[in-house]
Amino acid sequence: MSNAHAAARPAVLSDLIPGKLVRDVVLVAGFAGLTGVAAQVALPLPGTPVPFTLQTFAVLLGGAALGLPRAFLGMALYLLVGQLGVPWFAPSGGNATLGYVVGFVLAASVTGALASQGGDRTPLRTVATMTFGTLLIYVVGVPWLMVATGMDLAAAIAAGVTPFLIGDTVKVLVAAGLLPAAWKLSGR
Repeated sequence: MSNAHAAARPAVLSDLIPGKLVRDVVLVAGFAGLTGVAAQVALPLPGTPVPFTLQTFAVLLGGAALGLPRAFLGMALYLLVGQLGVPWFAPSGGNATLGYVVGFVLAASVTGALASQGGDRTPLRTVATMTFGTLLIYVVGVPWLMVATGMDLAAAIAAGVTPFLIGDTVKVLVAAGLLPAAWKLSGR
């Protein structure tokens, strides 16, 4: 493969859109907005202050589609604007769930970096990429949940991980179908 062909090859799906600066600004703001909309699809669960939302799906799918710099900026914007008072965090989570939102910045960034290395090109690689991103959200969210609520580790896992395992597995599997299919449709 020539260097010219390698340089033209898109690293992530959003690289297929022309107009770099305008594209990047729109994608970063759109990613933050999409995550805010996904947060509003929230189902309170008994026994936990953490609601079931579509945020993690938006974070991981968007992170993979946008790549590291845009994914980081989108989730940093989401976190910052939410902290400034825009009501786009999950409505019933409160401070107990803020750690998950901080985890979104890390997870979207890592998922985007992995996608730029081909982590979203096949279903199996996409499952690995999305599962790792999900784990990163838990790694940041659970300790924050412990501090915010006074729960011990076992209680925080029971409240902040266990109720979400089936839903997160479904989200990972849907992403594993969507991302490779998008690449196939793009002809790349």
